[in-house]
Amino acid sequence: MPIFTPNSHWKLKPEASLRRTQKQWLMRAGALTTGLRALGSLKLRVINEFACGLSPDESRCLKLPAYSPVWVREVVMSIDGTDCVVARSLAPLLASHGVWQGMRRLRSRPLADILYNQRAIVRSAFEVARLNHGIPLYKTALSIQRSGARLGAHQTLLARRSVFWRYGSPLLVAECFLPEFWLKAI
Repeated sequence: MPIFTPNSHWKLKPEASLRRTQKQWLMRAGALTTGLRALGSLKLRVINEFACGLSPDESRCLKLPAYSPVWVREVVMSIDGTDCVVARSLAPLLASHGVWQGMRRLRSRPLADILYNQRAIVRSAFEVARLNHGIPLYKTALSIQRSGARLGAHQTLLARRSVFWRYGSPLLVAECFLPEFWLKAI
């Protein structure tokens, strides 16, 4: 089920101008952590977990009103000690105590541990974007990117997102590939 909306920065297909490797990673099926482990030693650390109001950008994906209460989990994944991917996952606050309560118990384990072992979970199509200030994941990625250093004019933050549905309850997963990732993915 597509989550694309006409006014969104998110698109169903990567831009034609992107390199083949970038397109492959943005559209890669299955658990991203599996692919990252193939590149080197993977470590995941939790940046933040908190309750907040759903952003307008994310509300379109979850088909919920903007500012609805959600539980957010933000993590950074490093390969061989280099921060490579920042992820932001969120579910309705009530669902984070019910259908998606497992996301609150993961600690430093990847979300994939609860997403890919249950038949009741269905994943939407991917959306991809060049992140900008209007997308909540952008702020998180910038805080990790060299401790908030500005990106160079030639650098861009590419991201993907999809929604996992379980018993009618959504969980949005957005993943941003930091510029350092592309040096390892070649």
